[in-house]
Amino acid sequence: MFDMMPYAFNHSQNLLDSFADFEKNFFGEMGRSFAGFNTDIRDNGNEYVLEAELPGFNKEDINVEAKNGVLTISAKHEEKNDEKDEKSGQYIRRERRYGSFQRSFSLNGVDPKNIQGQYQDGVLKLTLPKEQPAVPETHRIEIR
Repeated sequence: MFDMMPYAFNHSQNLLDSFADFEKNFFGEMGRSFAGFNTDIRDNGNEYVLEAELPGFNKEDINVEAKNGVLTISAKHEEKNDEKDEKSGQYIRRERRYGSFQRSFSLNGVDPKNIQGQYQDGVLKLTLPKEQPAVPETHRIEIR
């Protein structure tokens, strides 16, 4: 059976902050797992490689967008299992699962036009090439 645990309110904290932390404090570690998906980012010298774990999603369920210096990965999943008795037409089992996740990352220092991605075995892999520093152009000024 579940035990009721007191929820401590710190009076130096404002009430809105307290509500914002409610899910984290109430659900503990389990509550944090609803926040998103696991992501690893490696620096390979001239590029970053981002790997996001999205098991159970189809490639069509995943959306990756680069806009205003922010990379957003979102995934939406909908699954329905309806089993009816053929004679009576009544449900024997009816299950539904819905889920959506979204994470955003800064594209500071990344060339957003050349990002490449692939999805295989539940892992989204994005290659994020680093921006090449602009080489200042010099030109000779002719003196007359």
